[in-house]
Amino acid sequence: MVFNSYTFIAFFIIMLILHNLPFPWRVKKINLLLASYIFYAAWNPPFILLLWLSTIVDFFVGKALYVQPNKHKRHLLLVISLIGNLGMLCFFKYGTFLLDNFVIICNALGFDYHPAHPNIILPAGISFYTFTTLCYTVDMYKRKSEPVKSLLDFSLFVTFFPHLVAGPIVRPPQLVPQFETPRKASRQQFTNGLLLLTLGLFMKVVLADSLLSATADAVFGFPGKLGALDAWAGVLAFSGQIFFDFAGYSTAAIGVALTLGFVLPQNFLYPYAAIGFSDFWRRWHITLSSWLRDYLYIPLGGNREGNFKTYINIMITMLIGGLWHGANWTFVAWGGLHGLYLWAERALNYHKSSPSSLMGGSQEPVISTASIVPGLSGAKHHNGFLKALLTFLLVCITWVFFRSATFAGAWQLLGDMFGGQGGNPPLLTTIAIIKVGVVITLMLIFHWMMRDTTVLKVAGRIPTWSVAVIWSVMLILIILSQESSRSFIYFQF
Repeated sequence: MVFNSYTFIAFFIIMLILHNLPFPWRVKKINLLLASYIFYAAWNPPFILLLWLSTIVDFFVGKALYVQPNKHKRHLLLVISLIGNLGMLCFFKYGTFLLDNFVIICNALGFDYHPAHPNIILPAGISFYTFTTLCYTVDMYKRKSEPVKSLLDFSLFVTFFPHLVAGPIVRPPQLVPQFETPRKASRQQFTNGLLLLTLGLFMKVVLADSLLSATADAVFGFPGKLGALDAWAGVLAFSGQIFFDFAGYSTAAIGVALTLGFVLPQNFLYPYAAIGFSDFWRRWHITLSSWLRDYLYIPLGGNREGNFKTYINIMITMLIGGLWHGANWTFVAWGGLHGLYLWAERALNYHKSSPSSLMGGSQEPVISTASIVPGLSGAKHHNGFLKALLTFLLVCITWVFFRSATFAGAWQLLGDMFGGQGGNPPLLTTIAIIKVGVVITLMLIFHWMMRDTTVLKVAGRIPTWSVAVIWSVMLILIILSQESSRSFIYFQF
């Protein structure tokens, strides 16, 4: 079941009605939990068993970790949780990938090994809910917060349907306290939630699917050489498509939760207005970047053990972040390229500010919470915009590896982008290129104008009739574009 479907509309209306009936709070939570299982079962019912297994194991292991005084037993409990979560993730998401690479290595060493190809189906959202439950047991091991008292609350925290299959990645302190007392959306929350849901669907259905996806698919799926204009149009189209697709889902998820009275964390903050790559990772997939910071980069040592070790920790974090996105070496290359960008950024700023101030001390992430260009975090002048534009263009290069199925395809497209002439007629029509140019230009301008604010703040400052007109236009365009809509890109992760 996806947000951009008529099935979800019916599901959502029923949930709103049930949640606002005068039932006891426990009954409402049970309704939400059952609805979340139904929402997930719409993908593949048997995989609910994995969800239950992950929920039950981590609930009881987490509680035991918090109260267990014996150091060795606590280590054993943590290992059980890690094996359960990461083992399940590795088998379903990376099993085929690992086997294929093992076969390549064996054949390279002279062993004629050709096993049967496994038919492993990737459960929807496994990367997201695995990270959600894993952070709980790690927090219990470190005793950062108290364990969740109720299995019902913990189960709802893991499976709450707005964030279940594609984030945002939530942590217990962000959501569990909201389940402890009755919650019902205020009139303002309900209106804001519907507005965010509409905006998210507009980004996904109209901008990502109707206006950009066809161009991106045509270019990335073309087997021959392309002219530079076609190549750049395809890459720019994908850069917009993946933002509107994923940020659209996160915006819709936050909106759906808000209509029920729950607040989910922000996941995107106009990333194409970023000035530098630390700033980009402060704005792109925020809940994943903060997860990697707190549960990988800082435990590795962060920037506490010298400049060289900091560079190593940055690269490890970004490589694993790339692998998290998919079982393909091109995703690892995407993460590694971002790691190189962060290396270069840190080196260029080394003499402008000390390493500790640049990365922020022992608790500061590789994904910095401040712009890496001093004095420009709130800049509104042309110099800052040009630096943001340069950051965007360099990020577009990384998207080539992210979208390409093979390195050969990625190198071919990069070659076409930088000087490729092509021997064939132009692939894209003039209309298609103009359409991409207009959408991407408006996207960049909008990101820059909105980089220090939010949609809800702007909506609260402009006349109500203006909001109503914009809202109506988005709804009409969503309805007109619904037939061209497709699944969200991040469902495969």
